[in-house]
Amino acid sequence: MILHSHAGASAMLRENINDLIALAAVAEERSFTRAAARLNVSQSALSHTIKGLETRLGLRLLTRTTRSVAPTAEGEDLLATLNPCFERIEQRLQALADSRDTPSGTVRIAAADYPIETVLWPKLAPVLKAHPQVNVEFLMDYGYTDLAASRCDAGVRYGEQVSEGMISVRIGPDERMICVGAPGHYAEHGVPETPQDLSRHPCVNLRLSTHGALYAWEFEDERGQEIRVKVQGQACFNTITGVMRATLDGAGLALVPEPLAAQAVAEGRLVPCLERFSPSFPGLHFYYPSRQRPSSAFQVVLDALRVRR
Repeated sequence: MILHSHAGASAMLRENINDLIALAAVAEERSFTRAAARLNVSQSALSHTIKGLETRLGLRLLTRTTRSVAPTAEGEDLLATLNPCFERIEQRLQALADSRDTPSGTVRIAAADYPIETVLWPKLAPVLKAHPQVNVEFLMDYGYTDLAASRCDAGVRYGEQVSEGMISVRIGPDERMICVGAPGHYAEHGVPETPQDLSRHPCVNLRLSTHGALYAWEFEDERGQEIRVKVQGQACFNTITGVMRATLDGAGLALVPEPLAAQAVAEGRLVPCLERFSPSFPGLHFYYPSRQRPSSAFQVVLDALRVRR
């Protein structure tokens, strides 16, 4: 009788396991659209799966509105049992994978083009050659993308922009943003003496892709007070490399990371201005959720990026 009962429970688990995984994904993402993308299924198929599970259990597990999805009290109760079990299984599978000698897996990183080209790719290209089973995928990010929503393992931001609850690892020195322009720009428009003077200069704007807003140029006066300036110009890009190219071509002044402009400044193709208004700030940091257990591939990537003091 006991064996028969155990067999029945096993059959019920096998019948429902994929549906339970789907339920956990929807509850975590709070969205059928994001959960469907994460599970690589259509939104309609995912909705059908959840409805089937609710029908079999005779319970409403999720409440759906036009803006969000949330577990019901019964759904929360079920998930409170499911999630620790799924987490332990995932950790055990990861531990088994990590026990192998060869690191493997894919690491997805959200970052802007500047850190990708100046820090991430130079440091990670040798990693990929040394570890053929490690893959790195870069997601271009100028809008503070949520890691869970974008299914990324980690991101890169300046130190002061990293959210709470994240582990943050420095991957670059302190930096500053500097205002630069081509020599011809100054010959035609003069040299701005204060950030407020930028209103009389054509400038190259950067649009933050996720929020759609133009980046407000940030400076600091002698007392340490922040100065934010909205600039105007004919050219606007959503990547800093596009801003640099236009500035080199004389389209206007630009505010760019100092290391990105260093070579052009040394060669005289760009000239800085307003430097006394350009303070230093915490440099680039690699960040990831504190609850995340690094995979073997992730650990290889982290070790390669970490700044050695």
